[in-house]
Amino acid sequence: MDKQPIINIIGAGLAGCEAANFLANHDIKVTLYERRPKVEDGAHHTSFFGELVCSNSLKSKKLYNACGLLKEEIARLGSLMMDASKVSEVPSGDALAVDRDIFAKYITEKIKNNPNITIINENVTELPEGINIIATGPLTGKELLDKINDMTKIESYGFYDASAPIIYKDSIDFNKVFIKSRYDQDEGSYINCGMNKEEYNTFYNELINAKKALLHEFDKNYFEGCLPIEVLASRGIDTLRFGPLKPVGLENNGKEYHAVVQLRQDDLIGDFYNLVGFQTNLTYGEQKRVFSLIPGLENAKFARYGLMHRNSYIFAPKILNDDLSMKVNKDIFIAGQLSGVEGYVESAASGLLAAIYLYLRLKNKDFKALSVNTVLGALVRYITHTGLHNFQPMNANFGIIYRANKDEKSKVIERSLNAIEEFKNYIND
Repeated sequence: MDKQPIINIIGAGLAGCEAANFLANHDIKVTLYERRPKVEDGAHHTSFFGELVCSNSLKSKKLYNACGLLKEEIARLGSLMMDASKVSEVPSGDALAVDRDIFAKYITEKIKNNPNITIINENVTELPEGINIIATGPLTGKELLDKINDMTKIESYGFYDASAPIIYKDSIDFNKVFIKSRYDQDEGSYINCGMNKEEYNTFYNELINAKKALLHEFDKNYFEGCLPIEVLASRGIDTLRFGPLKPVGLENNGKEYHAVVQLRQDDLIGDFYNLVGFQTNLTYGEQKRVFSLIPGLENAKFARYGLMHRNSYIFAPKILNDDLSMKVNKDIFIAGQLSGVEGYVESAASGLLAAIYLYLRLKNKDFKALSVNTVLGALVRYITHTGLHNFQPMNANFGIIYRANKDEKSKVIERSLNAIEEFKNYIND
């Protein structure tokens, strides 16, 4: 390889850290720019890299789930996020959930201690000289977003999602709750608050009439995969009972409930729990009032209230090449949620793949697209080629994978992991 060009990575979220970690571990020197804590964005709570904002869940661990398979794919490619999850996992049944602080601290220490990574705390508004991987996420600053819009002559898009509140475990009334995972999948990873019909109806009526935070256009454009609970409730009185509050599989000593609110452990010690599916845009006072109507949470103390934020993303099919570089400038890559993938794992995975594609270029190797037999390959293929007239963010699902709807899941998984091994061999050859 000739003299290495300057490599810059903008943003130290999951995608940026994956990109920096992969390149640095392959002896490529990179400069990582991160604006926090110099500039606060209103959503993050720490200065750690890779902080999880909306939830501590990384979804299913099972290979028969698309996100579970995606996690295995990127683990085999050397994912930093997957390494971090191993040391920070908390009980969550079939899902992979983590202690947010331990998870983010692990990522931060790995990045800061890598001699091939130089960190600059700066709010990037003009792209620095060299090759740039933009991984600034859904909270990309207006100046940089405007710069991308000017370069591409295509306006970026946005939707709004929310985080769920977190409460102190010792404020829960354990005389009114029970410990169980749905269908007894394990020893019991969730705290469950059962509601009878009267309790549910009271909660529902207060929820749909509660005061929201004033967010102007936020009420107009939500992401279906992360709807505020009050918006979901507004679609009908039983919507929550067939969604996050479904009681199926949560009988307690033979007793069945009209609805069940689940709490998931949010830290390794078990001092904090988050309300599963309770992303919200209610005012803090209304969150305290309405959520305290849930049996067992009458005296709940909130460690963190839920909030909403805007998620920006580009029109990827018109802007990105197959390797996640921009069509107007192949020395600019866009990865993470800004590229149009949706979800923690998907964001990290796209940052990792962008770095791999850049590495292949730096090694003067022919471009080799990751197979669409994989979740990651299919996901990137989707955002770069699908929805030219109506592009929407996409998360991992079997619907976008080659023949996944026709073949047995075991065959789909086998093809995926074989393709990952072939791709890894090509990278390291």
